[in-house]
Amino acid sequence: MTEETHAGFVALIGEPNAGKSTLLNRMVGAKVSIVTHKVQTTRARIRGVCMAGQAQLVFVDTPGIFRPRRRLDRAMVSAAWGGAADADIVVLLIEAHRGLTEGAKAIIEALKAREGSQPVALAINKIDRVKAERLLALAEEMNGAFPFAKTFMISAEKGYGVDDLRDWLASQMPAGPWFYPEDQIADLPMRMIAAEITREKLTLRLHEELPYQLTVETERWEEKPDGSARIDQIIYVSRDGHKGIVLGKGGETIKAISTAARAEMAEFMGRPIHLFLQVKLRENWQEEAERYTEMGLDFKDGD
Repeated sequence: MTEETHAGFVALIGEPNAGKSTLLNRMVGAKVSIVTHKVQTTRARIRGVCMAGQAQLVFVDTPGIFRPRRRLDRAMVSAAWGGAADADIVVLLIEAHRGLTEGAKAIIEALKAREGSQPVALAINKIDRVKAERLLALAEEMNGAFPFAKTFMISAEKGYGVDDLRDWLASQMPAGPWFYPEDQIADLPMRMIAAEITREKLTLRLHEELPYQLTVETERWEEKPDGSARIDQIIYVSRDGHKGIVLGKGGETIKAISTAARAEMAEFMGRPIHLFLQVKLRENWQEEAERYTEMGLDFKDGD
């Protein structure tokens, strides 16, 4: 007799940079959501699939929740709450060393307004940065602010406590068939994953110069007879002066970005990749509906 299968959706929410992408990648065991030291780098609702015994956990890695100013910001925050609304369980991630910040308080207030829809667990991340007594006091303070179903102390980066969180989430999943084949780790199209990888390399390389003024699109994908793939991507910048920054002196910056992105794509897909990058000016890309669709966001959510 085969064991009963369980499957459900888990939304990871929190402030930007709380470690949601790192936790997702640790759970899934592969790099699906991009990880950088910048805030607000996750734009689309990227799902990672994690198997835990007979349970399949489908993670919705939402953009960080913050106070939105631009259309793109508003669409990202709307996507975050949309991901939480669709999930069976919500996990609020906060940073141990930052504690109950104003941003975390605002998220808790929003959760209270939605209370009763699904269980919310608390994951206090980066526990290696603070002393044990501070952790216990923080857990008490957080649980005083909201009735969390369960509290976990974790380090997404080092892996501490992640197995406990995963096992508990698996135990909470409703009975039902799996949503995805066991060997499938993400439902994001490969074209978008490839664009995310390149965007991560741009973010890491350019640091503070061009944080959110650019986007990457996979324009062309050609399968080669030898099993490799040719990928053509366009990096859109919103100001003419940004092109030179992305290209770098003698094209050295774009070459370094291309090399790093190509290596990661090849490792991720398990085959050789030929990557070709172009930089184009598109001043109003943040106001174009099709750019939002490319990122898995809803243009109307920015209104």
